[in-house]
This record gives sequence, structure tokens and C-alpha cells, in this order.
Amino acid sequence: MDQVFAPWRIEWVKREADVPDVDGCVFCELPERDDDRTNLLVARSEHAFVLLNNYPYNPGHAMVIPRVHTGEYGDLTDDQLLDHARLKQRTFDALEVALEPDGFNAGLNLGEGAGGSIGDHLHTHVVPRWHGDTNFMPVLSDTTVIVEALEETYDRVHEAFAEQAGATVPNDGSAVVFE
Repeated sequence: MDQVFAPWRIEWVKREADVPDVDGCVFCELPERDDDRTNLLVARSEHAFVLLNNYPYNPGHAMVIPRVHTGEYGDLTDDQLLDHARLKQRTFDALEVALEPDGFNAGLNLGEGAGGSIGDHLHTHVVPRWHGDTNFMPVLSDTTVIVEALEETYDRVHEAFAEQAGATVPNDGSAVVFE
């Protein structure tokens, strides 16, 4: 199969055209912008934040990202490490409530040989998984089928974060904040 017909993806194509270019590190710049929803930034804490992945493996594919710009896990201070771990825990909880997956894949791509596309700012991928969520498409046609639009996933995950203890939502369009 050479083509996959997916007319609903036009919203994604238009969305990309509306997002301004990032000059430096995307993980350093996105948290500084005003519109968290447009940038898929769903939650924040003092030392870390959560983005939904622009190119998800599955619905809800999130990244928990320390605010400090480093590609070295050992560079994180104790406070940064603990905050990153706690936000990762909250991410599992929010994805569980929002999407009810059967499990998760979670991990870091550290170093150039690990295959990550952004190696100089570490981030933890959290990918919800369901029994039977992989089919022949990735194997035979190098194509991934995503069953839900990012905006719908964002709304569900945002709501699940907002329901957690200690969560605040400063205004419409902003990420959930944990103090």
C-alpha cells in the first residue's frame, strides 16, 4: 500500500503551519510561550513539565521534561530529579484516568546512539499501551495509525491532571500547575 487515506489529519497539517518556528531548543522555548494548549504543554511543576508528543506512537504519548537544559541525567540536582520523578508519577496517573491503557512503556533516550531526535535536553517518554495496539501497518508500510486527534487527547489528559490533588489551572489554555 502506497497511500493511506486519512482526511481527518488535515487539522494536524493546518496546526503545524500555525505554530511559530523554534529558534533554539524546543524544550527550553515551549514552556516560555503563552499558549500551553497550542504547544501541547499539559502540566508544569517547579523543575519539570509535560508535553504531549507531536509525533506520538500511541494516543497520550507524553514526555516529562526537566526545565534545566542538559542531555546528562547525572546533571540533575536532587530537587530536579525528585520533581521530575513526581511529575512522571502524576503523568502515569493522569494517563491511566484519561485513557485507561493496559500498560505503559517509559524511558529515556540518552546519547546519540540511543536514537532520540533531541539529545541535548533529556526527557522521559511515557507511552500508553493497549493489548493489540500494534498491527501490520508499522511492519509492512512503515506507517503508524493514531486513533485520536492530539487536541482530543490533550483535553482528556489535561482534565485528568486537573483532578489531581494540588493541581491548579491558572486560566483557559494554560497547563495544569503543581506547586
